[in-house]
Amino acid sequence: MLYTAYEATHAAIGPMRMAADMTRQFYRSPINPMSMLPQAKAVAAVCDVFERVTRRYGKPEWGFDATQVDGRGVPVAIEPALRLPFCTLTHFHRSEQAMAPTHADDPRVLIVAPMSGHYATLLRGTVQAMMPEHDVYITDWVDARTVPVSQGKFGLEEYVDYVMTMMRFLGPNTHVLAVCQPGPAVLAATSIMAAHDEPCQPATVTLMGSPIDTRKSPTVPNELATSKSLEWFEQNVISLVPWPNPGMMRRVYPGFLQLTGFMTMNLDRHMDAHLQLYRHLITGDGESAEAHRNFYDEYNSVMDMTAEFYLDTIRVIFQDHDLPDGRMMHQGELVNPKAIRRSALMTVEGEKDDISGIGQTQAAHTLCTNIPADRRKLLVQPKVGHYGIFNGRRWREEIQPKVRDFIRANPVLASE
Repeated sequence: MLYTAYEATHAAIGPMRMAADMTRQFYRSPINPMSMLPQAKAVAAVCDVFERVTRRYGKPEWGFDATQVDGRGVPVAIEPALRLPFCTLTHFHRSEQAMAPTHADDPRVLIVAPMSGHYATLLRGTVQAMMPEHDVYITDWVDARTVPVSQGKFGLEEYVDYVMTMMRFLGPNTHVLAVCQPGPAVLAATSIMAAHDEPCQPATVTLMGSPIDTRKSPTVPNELATSKSLEWFEQNVISLVPWPNPGMMRRVYPGFLQLTGFMTMNLDRHMDAHLQLYRHLITGDGESAEAHRNFYDEYNSVMDMTAEFYLDTIRVIFQDHDLPDGRMMHQGELVNPKAIRRSALMTVEGEKDDISGIGQTQAAHTLCTNIPADRRKLLVQPKVGHYGIFNGRRWREEIQPKVRDFIRANPVLASE
């Protein structure tokens, strides 16, 4: 009912949004003599903010088609390498004709994006920083409301299966970079492949701001996940996808609820940001207004998450701590990180991370006791919050170079 009510409300204010858009265009038209009046600018600014706040944001574009390699522009084709019902493995294919021969054997990197509300494009900065020296792939998760129920369920076990499928598809000597939420799943997938001595187990695993053991330095999201029973979450945040979406009748954690949660965590900051947008529009500060639009175009673009995956994550990762306590199961098999011997391990944490606290990602080193000390690296980046780990200046200038060097220093080990 909640999802249906949301859809009905969105449809009901459609005419108001259309009227606001038309009013905005009227008062900003260069042929309108009133457009320069302060009152006209104020009305146009109000309409702009209203339209943006009530808009439904679709999946963002990646927004680039080239990279810089050794100072030379190299075209990049963004193309699907593997399509699965709930995920597309996307390849950022650098033009071989424009590449120098020295980059023909650049390390192949699989970036596992979080499936926690936002699209994989949230990692645009992560991808762009890695592309000049790596052959980059990313997990581009699909909005659950677009997946027909005939495709079956998708829980944490299926997520782990997808990660292993992609590792096998990419082949041996692939390096895996897990950003935030997928850390436990990537560690589980690597453990299972190592236990079976599969040839495609990753050469390196880099976990960035990942909730491996959420009992260490618990944050507000961690406490929220443990403050209610699993039944409460199922009864209060899970809804059925309504008609006419392709995934109608699928049980999901809706994107609009996730966005509401994101917003309420820092409500004052978001309200102030929209007030500042209003002021920038009145004063004609186009650069600041555009920066606001670019940020919120990405931030407001959210996707539905399958109920199975959301509830599994709450239970296994945040409430029961199955992975660090050695109880995590996958398809009837115990997940044993001690089986990992051939993959090198790097963990990255931010000193000011308010999503995954200090120590939560480092816990992976405690679990992976059979990885040699010289194939481990632990990085705590000063003065960086959660998103700064994988986006922004400190990521580009300080963190990414260390990740790059770690990847190059740790090729795949031969089977024992």
